[in-house]
Amino acid sequence: MMLENLPVDYRDFLDRIKAEIRLARFKVSLAANSALLQIYWQIGCWILSQQNRSEWGAKVIDKLSHDLRKEFPDMQGLSSRNLKYMRQFAAIYPDPEFVQATLAQIPPLLTFRHFSLCLNKIEAKDLFVKTKYMKITLSLIISFLLAAAQTFGMPDGEKKSKALPRIAIAGLGIESSTFSPARTEEPAFKAKYGEQIFTSYPFMAADSSLRKRAEWLPALVGKSLPGGMVTRAAYESLVKQTLDLLKKNGPYDGLYFDIHGAMSVEGLDDPEGDLITRIREVIGKKVLISTCMDLHGNVSWRLAQHTDLITCYRMAPHEDAMQSKRRAVVNLLSRLESGKGKPAYKAWIPVPILLPGEKTSTRIEPGKSLYAKVAPASVQPGVIDAAMWVGYAWADEPRNHAVVMVTGDDKAKVTESAEMLAKSFWNVRREFAFVAPTDDLKGALNKALASDKHPFFISDSGDNPTAGGAGDVTWTITEILKRPEFKAENGPSLIYASIPGPELVEAAVKAGVGGKIDAHAGAKVDARFAPPVHLVGTVEAIYQGDVNAETEVVVKVGSVRVIVTKKRKPYHKEADFTRLGLNPRKSDIVVVKIGYLEPELYNMRADWILSLTPGGVDQDLERLPYKRIKRPMFPLDKDMKEPDLKAKMVPSSDTM
Repeated sequence: MMLENLPVDYRDFLDRIKAEIRLARFKVSLAANSALLQIYWQIGCWILSQQNRSEWGAKVIDKLSHDLRKEFPDMQGLSSRNLKYMRQFAAIYPDPEFVQATLAQIPPLLTFRHFSLCLNKIEAKDLFVKTKYMKITLSLIISFLLAAAQTFGMPDGEKKSKALPRIAIAGLGIESSTFSPARTEEPAFKAKYGEQIFTSYPFMAADSSLRKRAEWLPALVGKSLPGGMVTRAAYESLVKQTLDLLKKNGPYDGLYFDIHGAMSVEGLDDPEGDLITRIREVIGKKVLISTCMDLHGNVSWRLAQHTDLITCYRMAPHEDAMQSKRRAVVNLLSRLESGKGKPAYKAWIPVPILLPGEKTSTRIEPGKSLYAKVAPASVQPGVIDAAMWVGYAWADEPRNHAVVMVTGDDKAKVTESAEMLAKSFWNVRREFAFVAPTDDLKGALNKALASDKHPFFISDSGDNPTAGGAGDVTWTITEILKRPEFKAENGPSLIYASIPGPELVEAAVKAGVGGKIDAHAGAKVDARFAPPVHLVGTVEAIYQGDVNAETEVVVKVGSVRVIVTKKRKPYHKEADFTRLGLNPRKSDIVVVKIGYLEPELYNMRADWILSLTPGGVDQDLERLPYKRIKRPMFPLDKDMKEPDLKAKMVPSSDTM
């Protein structure tokens, strides 16, 4: 809408109202009705004041309405007619203290539409005359408005409006290797509580559409770097806190269950199944639970029973993690809003395959084509979602194997889709290979030294901290420092990331950049393969404040730059190196405790080899002492018979 010859002060006035409305909308989320009525009254006062001081006519009110609705397209109540009602509202009740005290106690069912209905039926001057000479009590005003709303009728939109669904958020996530001596304690989960939880989900920002579709009641979400088994005390503490918070804020219509699916706990099988069972005991069987998981998680029959909707990532590396979490939330909201609720059918198929993630990347075949079948299966009419889990290879529990699940309301399509995906997985089982060429460390170093491609990346895969390794196995760095090629300072440049050594870090901080260091690092947790490494060199960098490592130092030994950390940390991004003054793109060789390279490292590599080094997440699964997984299991039992891949229908959670 265009209007010529706008008053000179119109733009400032518009901006002020925009700012105040934004502030009021925030307050609305805390005290919805009262704050909104108060801002409407305030806008009315401002309009009255502005019209008294400036030559504002009806067209300016129309322009103001147009601009406000353009700025706040999803907000009702900003029509020209309503702005005039706001002005009328302010004229009738000019006393701010009286208005504030009254509106603070107005019940939620009385909205500004009820005020406007009253104002529309009663001449403002008549109402003002009737009330001017009386001391009107709060109860009289509220009674009058209630009676007026009942007399004049509630608009159809308000009659049909439904309360927003009440949805809780909870979950714990970690990959825990049972083949590592490491143990994970409660602080590692860095638990978030209440409103803080929203910071983990960009799609749940305060102004997002999803945030407005429910009354969200986040409880506790804790996510740890992968590591060893979780201590029972840590697990029980986190579970108790979760259950207490859920008890406090119930009842609920839904729950978003955000887990990884590969947690191992001392003395407890299937922790995620245990957690969801205990949550059900608190929130009840009728609540709709939507679960999102890592594709390297494990789906037990118990977990499948107690969840209603379920999905997992479809990419490895997990570039679609946030997209998958959002899908789980959208599925939950859609089922609640539509009234469809729990799916009629849940198909679960265990697939007797156990492979490391380094063989099942979706970057390459057959993983690429296999996972490309999941999305089309999930969007069929009658299907809510389809998901396929590779499972977690470094834990020795009966639930550790691949799984396919499909949920929906069409039994035939749910069943057929699940069986198609399971058979597709089984049929390509022999085609899975490592995502990069492999060799032992000696062979990998020889290839890197002989190559003219730089940087040449080597994955120190056996102690990968993002798969559950202790992260402090010193075997690889010890072997590197033995090599004569790296003894001289002007030898081939090599960056090693990384090894924990809190005592060495403390000594390096005291020595300062340029200072000399003579100390040991690593092997505090996992000394099975080598003792602490002895580093004698020069401190080249110190960085403090990292969320995981806390303090990092770079020690140069010969031509090798070793990153030593106070606490273990994965190195996945270029900035992890550059902020330490290291340029991995200019280094001849970069050795990282990792499996497949994460996207930024993958994109900067000139060449890459995956070294089959020892550790708690040994890539050679046949070297691991499995005792409790279900057998037969491919590839441990290469010539096993064809498995039963028929869909097993999981009972609805409300029948448990």
